[in-house]
Amino acid sequence: MANIKELSDLPERLCGGHRLCAGCGASICVRQVLMGAGDSDVVVSSATGCLEVSTTVYPYSAWNGSFIHNAFANSAATMSGVVAAYNGLKRAGKIPEDKEIKFCAFGGDGGTYDIGFQSLSGAMERGTNMVYVCYDNGAYMNTGIQRSGGTPKYAWTTTAEVGKVLQGKLQRRKDLASIMADHHIPYAAQASVGDWRDLVSKAEKAFNADGPAFLLVFAPCPRGWRIPASQTIEISKLAIQSRFWPLFEVENGKWSMKEIADDKVIPVADFLKPQGRFKHLFKPGNEALLEELQRDVDEYYDYVKGRCSIFK
Repeated sequence: MANIKELSDLPERLCGGHRLCAGCGASICVRQVLMGAGDSDVVVSSATGCLEVSTTVYPYSAWNGSFIHNAFANSAATMSGVVAAYNGLKRAGKIPEDKEIKFCAFGGDGGTYDIGFQSLSGAMERGTNMVYVCYDNGAYMNTGIQRSGGTPKYAWTTTAEVGKVLQGKLQRRKDLASIMADHHIPYAAQASVGDWRDLVSKAEKAFNADGPAFLLVFAPCPRGWRIPASQTIEISKLAIQSRFWPLFEVENGKWSMKEIADDKVIPVADFLKPQGRFKHLFKPGNEALLEELQRDVDEYYDYVKGRCSIFK
């Protein structure tokens, strides 16, 4: 379990001075995940997106270590090549056999759920020894808040408008964590910046896995979600408490989750209401949509719990 005193002594791999928005969930995610690597050397790659463009404004960089920028769709493919080069240099005797380096690829939900999924799936299927992290902010935020496969049902985006015809995105969020777990990789998990201890502990497991690992991290975007910058962590906690975002992990095929007791659960409406992207759901006449979302949340939580119960 992550120890805050020990973590405070680790070097900062994403330094201050970047230009991400105040309250950005991506930067919080990166700092917490990289704590899980301990004091190991880490090579980081990032798909084009908010994280990349705001941390590497030429000629400056907020990365305290090796960092590679790649295209929107190929963060996993780029890191696969880096890992292959590392292994090749070791075989050639140009890197000492006892020199261990960790490899971590980041991507937003657009670059992971959607246009980066092919290279991610390929890297996981091939068994590339790397950690892939999706900081999930629920839309293509860097290019104008367009809907993605990670956008929740009935959320407003600039390509899933709210009006007389539509009430936001019509489809449910893709269950990416389960999809990655079903690649039969050593480790996959769903986590949140709203529970730092759980996230750092899962990152430690991911970096120590014998093979590919995947982390899907709930990372709010104040700009796209229409919330105050100061509410990032609070919203993240509400997502967990409402069971909208179950915290679970799959270690070598064994599922387990951090359960929320029935007497501690809040209605999903309490998580949705503070967010401007869901404000239309609270207008008269949309009560049925809220009820539908509550059913979806309950169904997904029961699905995850059911997969975990197989191993109890």
